Amino acid sequence: MVNDTTRLLGLDGLVAERVELDDTGVPVVHLSTGCEQARCCPQCGQRAARVKQWATTRPRDLPVGGRPVRLRWRKRRWYCPTPACPRKSFTEQVPQVPARSRLTTRLRQAAGAAVADGGRTIVQAARDHGVSWPVVAQAFTAHATAVLPDEPEPVTMLGIDEVRRGKPRWAWDEQACSWTTTTDRWHVGFVDLSGGQGLLAQVECRTTARTPQPSLNSKSL
Repeated sequence: MVNDTTRLLGLDGLVAERVELDDTGVPVVHLSTGCEQARCCPQCGQRAARVKQWATTRPRDLPVGGRPVRLRWRKRRWYCPTPACPRKSFTEQVPQVPARSRLTTRLRQAAGAAVADGGRTIVQAARDHGVSWPVVAQAFTAHATAVLPDEPEPVTMLGIDEVRRGKPRWAWDEQACSWTTTTDRWHVGFVDLSGGQGLLAQVECRTTARTPQPSLNSKSL
């Protein structure tokens, strides 16, 4: 049965059984599965009837009503009813909390949108949403992929900006008796100067065909 707390939480497929406060006053929401589709094998699609075991997960979510919440989802692991199915067993999942995900889908989407639409840096969005910056970077990529066209429109004036990221690193090549570059991170950005498409692409390289190497005949650099 869908109750008011479940409606307020807004995680489709999950039912709020009860809400408690931890020692710091943060609400702890105990959840159960309310979607029958979650007990269908994701590989063969057959509906399971035999429970293998129970598990409690702790997916992280957005604040509710301006307050952080902690989720506790007690879900089942089912035996697949199809003998020939290679999956054998599976754990319940819903669209807002995919399999093996430690974040709700809406938290991940909000982190990506904060960078794409809110003008925040990846580090800022990671701090504001309480996640790591690689998670935000992936969320931003997914957000941008969904809204951007496959190919940019033709431009009449292309801007190229070349930026070095850090200092170069060198290593002595015994065979060539010279120093060679091992790391020299240059990023080149391509910008639509005549239109409104902004940054079109950014690649790790240089615009020059060949980076000049220093003429050294000694290891005492």
